[in-house]
Amino acid sequence: MRTAVFTGSFDPFTIGHDDIVRRALPLFDRIVIGVVESNVHKSHARSAEERRAAIADIYAKEPRVEVKIYSDLAVDFARREGALFIIKGIRSVKDFEYEREMAEINRSLNGTETLLLLADPALAHISSSMVRELAHYGKDISKYLPKAK
Repeated sequence: MRTAVFTGSFDPFTIGHDDIVRRALPLFDRIVIGVVESNVHKSHARSAEERRAAIADIYAKEPRVEVKIYSDLAVDFARREGALFIIKGIRSVKDFEYEREMAEINRSLNGTETLLLLADPALAHISSSMVRELAHYGKDISKYLPKAK
């Protein structure tokens, strides 16, 4: 069984994240979305369990997708899940440079490969931090959040 993990804070999980998962599904038998419990570089508006549950609702009818919380390195989470690949979406050159460095480290740690998928140009402007900021100012963010299919 070919397994990959898609890891991140996902606070919130956006239509851009959903697009990456749905585009990666034909490549893998199983995708485990890993919601990091905490990130030393970010504060979270919602708990990891709230984030996990919201994402699980989106994929409730997709048996190839699981959603789990992890609290260590993504590469260690991938190993525990039996995944040889980590999926990452990139929206910009800045994202690419960061993810390239992480991919090289992850491969050096245990051979885990990273699959970089370019964001759909129509969605590349959407980020979780942008959506959080809009929500903070009372704006309707529903068009940036995926619905269960």
